[in-house]
Amino acid sequence: MASIQSPVGRLAGKNAIVTGACGGIGFETTCLFVREGARVLMLDLNEDGLAKSASRVQRLFPDKIAPLTLKCNVSSEPEVAAAVEKLEEFGGVDVMFNNAGIMHAQDDDAINTPESIWDLTMAINVKGVWFGCKHAVKSMLKNKKPAASIINTASVVALVGSAAPQLAYTASKGAVLAMTRELAMVHARDNIRFNALCPAPLNTPLLQEWLGDDAEKRRRREIHFPTGRFGEPIEQAHAVLFLASDESRFVNGTDFVVDGGMSRAYITGEGPVTAAPVNFSQLG
Repeated sequence: MASIQSPVGRLAGKNAIVTGACGGIGFETTCLFVREGARVLMLDLNEDGLAKSASRVQRLFPDKIAPLTLKCNVSSEPEVAAAVEKLEEFGGVDVMFNNAGIMHAQDDDAINTPESIWDLTMAINVKGVWFGCKHAVKSMLKNKKPAASIINTASVVALVGSAAPQLAYTASKGAVLAMTRELAMVHARDNIRFNALCPAPLNTPLLQEWLGDDAEKRRRREIHFPTGRFGEPIEQAHAVLFLASDESRFVNGTDFVVDGGMSRAYITGEGPVTAAPVNFSQLG
């Protein structure tokens, strides 16, 4: 049977904000959002990277709405508020993807994690998500959005334990899960849904920088994947697209796990590693 194609994109007419938009999940999500008809505001601390990433999106999708960009420190409430305000001239925010986060190389266990690293991680990974939710909700209520969506990037490490600790990161992502569930209940009758994306370790610049050249650190993680490989950012971005679209209007308050079966595995199989999909960052 021939598939029935929608005449318009899945996010046509929607305004979206993506934080941490220069690379990894943020960039791949931006590409999908733009492809599906959204007007996207890309936020990141890296101003030069923003310009380059936005240009790359335009080259990939020249017939779509060009993304907007704004340098933004998500741990600064005035900067987050200004970013949300930037979309008011277009009718306000429909979709907020709070994706920016850090996993610091000095993040360790309860004894060895420096307090400064704990505070920095919480400021970006938790407070940044709070500010994004707060100001997106204000815009969504003001503009009476009929089907608004806020997606917060958490992590599968908030659901399973690890003997290779990154305590501040893990605690921060647990906080994101709890915050997301609470807000989902608070705003369900405002037509605003909240879901937490829970990726497994991915082949992103953030993880690869953290793993470095430590082959044993890498092996201890890859062995838990039934597929034999880390996930790719584009695989997370497709989940975010679903959660952003009206297809997910009855999906609310979930820990949306996209981990290739890692959190369900006991003993993984042998044989060739499965092929990874191509990311937009590898094109053009």
